[in-house]
Amino acid sequence: MPLEDELSDILKKARNGQQRSVADVARAGGLPEAELSELERGRPPQNREQVHAVARALGLRADQLAQVAEGWTPEVLPPAVPHVETILGSIGGYEVKGYLVHDRGDAVIVDTAYNANAMLDMLATRKLRLRAICLTHGHSDHADGIDALLQSHPVPVYLGPDDLDLLSWRPSQDVLHVPQEDGTLRVGGLTLRFMPTPGHTPGGVCYRLEEAGEPMCFVGDTLFAGSIGRSNPAGLYQAHLASVRHRVLALSPNTRLFPGHGPATTVHEERLHNPFAT
Repeated sequence: MPLEDELSDILKKARNGQQRSVADVARAGGLPEAELSELERGRPPQNREQVHAVARALGLRADQLAQVAEGWTPEVLPPAVPHVETILGSIGGYEVKGYLVHDRGDAVIVDTAYNANAMLDMLATRKLRLRAICLTHGHSDHADGIDALLQSHPVPVYLGPDDLDLLSWRPSQDVLHVPQEDGTLRVGGLTLRFMPTPGHTPGGVCYRLEEAGEPMCFVGDTLFAGSIGRSNPAGLYQAHLASVRHRVLALSPNTRLFPGHGPATTVHEERLHNPFAT
């Protein structure tokens, strides 16, 4: 599976997050402004030196940025993961992922994938009891459809309170729950742990699962393989980097990371290859 972000996406995310102009970054990298503009429009880099210059100007890891530009992708993980079903959705052809975590007949949804019908079908097919809906953030491609899910499964909805205003449809107050730091949710014999990770949005949350064989973490748009989500608003960029570097990538190296877009990856792979890591 191709990466969610190409070189051009990474450059724009880093530059916009730092609220710097093309001219400023080009000058800091010792490049003509036109060259940086072309890279941000998707033109392939001329050579590694050009990529390294832009990386230094943006505070990104130079070799890792070059690897992404040259086509690096994470090691492919086994398609079947015990206790986890991946649900795909689409917004105008743009793929989004949600996940169904289950054990002993109980289930929790992590993001709706903009595809409530597929979630409902999977619950019915596997005869699972939905216990909760956990949202990594409030953007529509991850949260829309909770109204349809709650009609047939009136369960708690977990969402960082700073993301409530992002929802297109808000559940009643008695349904909403705050995923507090180190809070937990039981799923059969498993424990889902809450890990707030502001940055992509103010109320972003990741969800960790540690007893299902190899540890896992559902990261939404906090991190992509080889990149991160866009910081919304840009003023959250430094908080976003802190969430990625000191929270997600501080997990054990064998932790599988399941993002909202693009391929799954691991902490080990991202420590080695993600330009935003340290």
